[in-house]
Amino acid sequence: MSSTSYDVVVLGAGSGGYAVALRSAQLGKKVALIEGDKVGGTCLHRGCIPTKAMLHVAEAVEEIKDAEKLGIFASYDGVDLEVVGSYRQKTIDQLHKGLQGLIASRKIDVITGWGRLVDNHTVEVDGQKITGESVVLATGSYSKSLPNLPIEGRVITSEQALQLTWVPRRAAILGGGVIGVEFASLWASLGAEVTIIEGLPHLVNNEDIDIAKGLEKQFKARKIAFKTKTMFKGVTQDDSGVHVETDKGDVIDADLLLVAVGRGPRTQDMGFEEAGVKLDRGFVPVDENLQTSCEGVYAVGDIVPGLQLAHRGFAQGIYLAEKLAGLNPAPLIEANIPRVTFCNPEIASVGLTQAQAEEEYGKDKVKTQVFNLAGNGKSQILGTGGLVKLVSVADGPIVGFHALGKRMGEQIGEGQLMVNWEAYAEDVAALIHAHPTQNESIGEAAMALAGKPLHN
Repeated sequence: MSSTSYDVVVLGAGSGGYAVALRSAQLGKKVALIEGDKVGGTCLHRGCIPTKAMLHVAEAVEEIKDAEKLGIFASYDGVDLEVVGSYRQKTIDQLHKGLQGLIASRKIDVITGWGRLVDNHTVEVDGQKITGESVVLATGSYSKSLPNLPIEGRVITSEQALQLTWVPRRAAILGGGVIGVEFASLWASLGAEVTIIEGLPHLVNNEDIDIAKGLEKQFKARKIAFKTKTMFKGVTQDDSGVHVETDKGDVIDADLLLVAVGRGPRTQDMGFEEAGVKLDRGFVPVDENLQTSCEGVYAVGDIVPGLQLAHRGFAQGIYLAEKLAGLNPAPLIEANIPRVTFCNPEIASVGLTQAQAEEEYGKDKVKTQVFNLAGNGKSQILGTGGLVKLVSVADGPIVGFHALGKRMGEQIGEGQLMVNWEAYAEDVAALIHAHPTQNESIGEAAMALAGKPLHN
């Protein structure tokens, strides 16, 4: 059996894996990147990029539908999902080609095949042993389902939903988290009747309560139905579609059921536990340096407990590469990782919600300020409602930024800077925000929080 040695061996070429590889190579390390599918992983090929391409199509549809309000003669006559699919695939292919070129330029050895961890320095791929001073596990995640809910026929996950060549007339969605509300928004824009089933009290239940309630209000206005505090009981399929039963006795009839209950870590049958890597419900716990329970073996991305976000894995990959190279990178603060949900309206958030801040600092030590986008000129031009909410410690820094509204995801940059750099409301209020932009809404919220509201 042949063996090849490297400084860093990375198992998985998604956002976290290729970030480790690229930064390690940049720092002079000899790197092997092992992938059984395509570099770029789920995010590029089956997740973030194709989904957001589809949501861009939905945004264009909504613009056409609203064109008459602007005095533009236009009509929406439907969508050809095969043409949409070509556009989506072209976007993926261009990014994939660029990534392949970048990896090649760094002289990273890409080894095609499904790797299996043998010990703390060895990964086996199709009979070949790849050894490294450090081994990084970056095997990603998969779309989960529920026990006794097989993914078959008209019961699908997001991966199958992206490949549809037809628009459902009626769609049932199990799960009101990020994936669920994004597909609900997409399909509603394309003309489907959508019903979301969510067991928790609100849609996007992990977001600040004002954001969750605001999204629900706007979804109601868009005629997107949702049933919160409602549990899935069962589903049957026939030629007419699916029939979804809830614990409240409701039966929802639809063309298909999208199962959007989250993603599970892809760690089974890869030799992790046999090699000494401890798992917790399938996830790989790590220490502050992203090292697993097995010395010399590290993990990044969706298999590490916490937010399953491509940019989190990417940041972890850069951090780990620098740590392995002997540098002293700034530690990653899990609570301060930015989040964007690309439904219509968009959600952007970073840091603590009001409830989390009150739990950490005490209710009397927390100040909040909400600025309604009704007072923002650019938001009125775009025809969007929504809000910006800042959460701060009394006489202290801003610890949470939360926004809701069309295109508000683009404001996450300033949001994460103020939270991560522990800006005070007075600091942000003193900055000049260009007019007319949606960015002004952040300045207005900060001015109000600093005690000098202008348009509130």
